[in-house]
Amino acid sequence: MEKKMWKAQPKGKGENKPSISILSILKILLAMYMVTGILLLILSAMLYRMQLSESVVSMGIVLIYVLSGFLGGFLSGKIMKQKRFLWGMAMGACYFLILMAGSIIFQQGINMEMSRFVTTLVLCTASGMIGGMAS
Repeated sequence: MEKKMWKAQPKGKGENKPSISILSILKILLAMYMVTGILLLILSAMLYRMQLSESVVSMGIVLIYVLSGFLGGFLSGKIMKQKRFLWGMAMGACYFLILMAGSIIFQQGINMEMSRFVTTLVLCTASGMIGGMAS
């Protein structure tokens, strides 16, 4: 009987490591905001048709944040095979930062209580992290 010894082929620097480019990040963020826009349109149609209460609309907006963050984390986790939860968190945080930048620009400042600000940050980041872990 002949035993064959398999030697692992040395890999070049950076070989076989998944990488995420700026273009990939922008595509994921675009997908997140497209989902946000579509879901907000559906929510506004429901508000118009069913005359939803303010608490239901607020809960719907939070759900939209969570779903969009999850999507971004999931997509970034699919691209990156290592440290997926960190990439998911990063996508959720980017989503939040762009959301807040738009809010500041269009409302000429932050018109939100600090507790709600922090809650939204945690929701976006955590849902991105969960999406990354689920990928």
